[in-house]
This record gives sequence, structure tokens and C-alpha cells, in this order.
Amino acid sequence: MSMDALFNSVKTHGPVCVGLDTQEGFLPAYLQEKDWSLGEKLFEFNRKIVDATADNAGCYKVQVACYEALGLDGMTAYAKTLQYVRSKGKLVIADIKRGDISSTAKQYARGHFTGDFEADFITVNGYMGEDAVSPYYDYLKAGKGMFLLVKTSNPSSKDFQDLPLEGGELLYQQVAKKVSQWGEAFVGESGFSNIGAVVGLTYPAEFQIIKSLMPHTFFLIPGYGAQGGTGKDIAQVFHDGICGVVNSSRGLITAHKGKTEGEDFDQCVNQAVITMKEDILQWL
Repeated sequence: MSMDALFNSVKTHGPVCVGLDTQEGFLPAYLQEKDWSLGEKLFEFNRKIVDATADNAGCYKVQVACYEALGLDGMTAYAKTLQYVRSKGKLVIADIKRGDISSTAKQYARGHFTGDFEADFITVNGYMGEDAVSPYYDYLKAGKGMFLLVKTSNPSSKDFQDLPLEGGELLYQQVAKKVSQWGEAFVGESGFSNIGAVVGLTYPAEFQIIKSLMPHTFFLIPGYGAQGGTGKDIAQVFHDGICGVVNSSRGLITAHKGKTEGEDFDQCVNQAVITMKEDILQWL
């Protein structure tokens, strides 16, 4: 089961998820100056980061938008990045946030759980209900995993996610309970389901409520670093054991900026991963 593998990876390597949301401006000068396509440069950047951080990263997350924006060259870099992470024995989350139903969702599942773009996990928007989630179930039974949006880290998430329902419960709380219910059929040896949840670190009080509603759920936690979340915030979530991975993208993969523009940039990124890992673990 994928979530068992992720749980074990986090126990061994720590809870840092390195976000490979790579953009041209993040590249060190030595790469920008190469006579390569932009996609080739992005992949080389990602490859060096994976090699440097493999011992300190619990997993990697690749945001497809950064690659889609570059057309076929970018999507080649995306595919090669996913394949490279997995070839190194590491787990990768494809951050695709799909949210459709029926045969369309089945095609998304096929497209991102098999073939050129195969990942271990994907992100999915389940706010259309179980019809947007169930087309992935066959892949979950075969060991893949997914993270459903529950409470996102952006400021305007409250526009809809915090709307009150009858009885005083908020919408995101009802979504949390539904996602937990859908995941019950896919709980592995770790006690966590192959259906995880995306919950932002920017709302620590709400996170405590969500965690109480989702006892078998492993979390993908954005909001650390650039968005204001800290290791101390995570300690409140992990107080009775690590139950998620904490993603940082820009805060890690631009760590070399102002320090080096050479091939040793990856060491700055690895040091940033170590610092983040220590910041989280010191509070546990």
C-alpha cells in the first residue's frame, strides 16, 4: 500500500516533502547559460536536487502546472522528473488537483497512475463528491494513493470551505468526515488509508479539528515556510506521532539564491531540507 510506504519513508528519512515546483527563475546561472532547451534545464535542476536530498526527504511533490506552461518540452521534463524520482526508490506525489467524474476521471487515473506520467500519489479535488473520487479506487486497491483537498492553505479558502451547515458544522468538517469515510476501505498496515488529505498548516486550530475527524488519514501539509507555517505549528499536529508530510517548494529549491550560481547549488538545497527537518523534529 502506497501510504504504508510513505509512512515508512517518513519514519526513516523525516517528514519533509520537497516540492519540485521548478521555474526558470529558480535555476542557477550555470544552468541558465547552457545551450539546452528549458525543459532539459529544469530536469537537470530537479535531478541534482533529488540526488542531493534523497537521504533527508520523505518524498517529493511535482506541480504539473510548472511544466504544462512550457508545452511539450516542459511535459517531457515533468515525465522524466517523475521517472527519475521513482528510479531512485523515492516516492513522488503528482500535484495535479484533478476534479472530474465518470469516464473523464478514469482517464485522469490512467494518465497519472500508468504510462509516461506515472506517480505514486496524485492530488484530487473531491468537492464534487464521491463521483470525483471513486474512479480512482481500482488503482488504490493496486497500491497507489491520493490526497484529497479538505482545508487548503490559501487565505480565501474560507469563502466556501468555512461556510456553516445545518447544525453548526462547517463545510470543510463535513468534507473531512466524508473523505475519512471513503478511505476506510483502503487502510493499510500502518493504520493509514491510501486516501489522504491536503490540509494547510496556515490554519493550525482548524487542523486539530480535522485530525480528530480523520483518525486513519495521512496528511499532505502545505503552508510551511513561504506561507508562514513553522515547525512549532506542525508539533501540534504531530504531538501523538507523525501523521503526514510537510511540503515546501520555493523555500527549499531557491535556497541557493544569493549564495551560489554554480553546480554546488544542490548542497544549499540539501542544507535547507536538513534545516527544515530539524525545525520540525525538534518540537516532537
